[in-house]
Amino acid sequence: MPAPTAADPLASDLEVLAVDKRYGAFAAVQDLSFNVRQGSFFSILGPSGCGKTTLLRMIAGFIAPDRGELRIKGASMLGVPPNRRPVNMVFQHLALFPMMSVGENIAYGLERRGVKSAAIRDKVADILRRVGLPGSADKRIDQLSGGQKQRVAIARSLVLEPALLLLDEPLGALDLKLREHMKVELKQLQAEVGTTFVYITHDQSEALVMSDQVAVMNHGRFEQLGSPQSLYYQPATAFVASFVGNNNRFEGRIEQRNGDQVCLRTADGLGLWAQRMGALDVGQGALLFVRPEAIEIGRQAGELPPGDPAFSATVHSVLFDGGNSTVQVREATSGVALQIALPLTGRLADLRAGETVHFAYQPAQAWCFAA
Repeated sequence: MPAPTAADPLASDLEVLAVDKRYGAFAAVQDLSFNVRQGSFFSILGPSGCGKTTLLRMIAGFIAPDRGELRIKGASMLGVPPNRRPVNMVFQHLALFPMMSVGENIAYGLERRGVKSAAIRDKVADILRRVGLPGSADKRIDQLSGGQKQRVAIARSLVLEPALLLLDEPLGALDLKLREHMKVELKQLQAEVGTTFVYITHDQSEALVMSDQVAVMNHGRFEQLGSPQSLYYQPATAFVASFVGNNNRFEGRIEQRNGDQVCLRTADGLGLWAQRMGALDVGQGALLFVRPEAIEIGRQAGELPPGDPAFSATVHSVLFDGGNSTVQVREATSGVALQIALPLTGRLADLRAGETVHFAYQPAQAWCFAA
């Protein structure tokens, strides 16, 4: 198979082929195969212990797979040590040298490669400009903010021109506001430099905001691989539906089936219609998910869209979080609790606990999976 070329828009910078990694009886990575497109931002999203760090370390060469193959730029990496692979890695704690200046930190890898001093100066100045820190070569590391240190760590890796930049939860140590800012900066930086980023995180917001493709990982396997939009709006499994985005989750049994839609009856007696995801038969145990923003709410039933099943409920509490505010309600008949996104129009801004409201949703915007 010929190596992919830069002219091929569908070329893969990384190919993972039937890779396994076990530690005794524990399967950290199980029969995993996927490609990462050239010049893309690829994220692996999953909870702690799902195998994402093990996978990243196999790509970097720190761990050898028990079975399968890894190819970078079409070349097999079997038996290739980390220092001979065309990759670099950015860790959560950055590992910058505090006794060195910014420029010296970035130049360190180039010096180890024997690059001439004049070329090093040019490369350091160019990468600092590209990461938004022009003229910072002489600054001390302790003079930098958290976000600036993050950019220096990335610049130190990118200056070596790797085929892949591997990022191991690099925003985890930053405060919330800076993390939100750095998500946008990382996305813009990757688009500018064109280097393929492989990013692991347990933070769904990071993965959805920054990535071209996201793989949701669980128990050593990919539950779903696709665009952020497809994961959010078309989850393939119950795990993806519960892990990506906020959801109301209901458990029960299938009571009716009508084409591609089914009615789930909870143990509390609440009947809910949803899109059938996979084979589901009447009487079968199932899980139903509907997002808070997919539910319409009003003080009067007449405020709801016609045609959708409507329910009465009592407001339990209002959780104010600006544009992400939600209303916690209990359905009047069953007492089942659920969250509904508070509309931004302000017509329900004065909603209070104890009020009676009505809510409805489109069954096509809810998903039902086998339990």
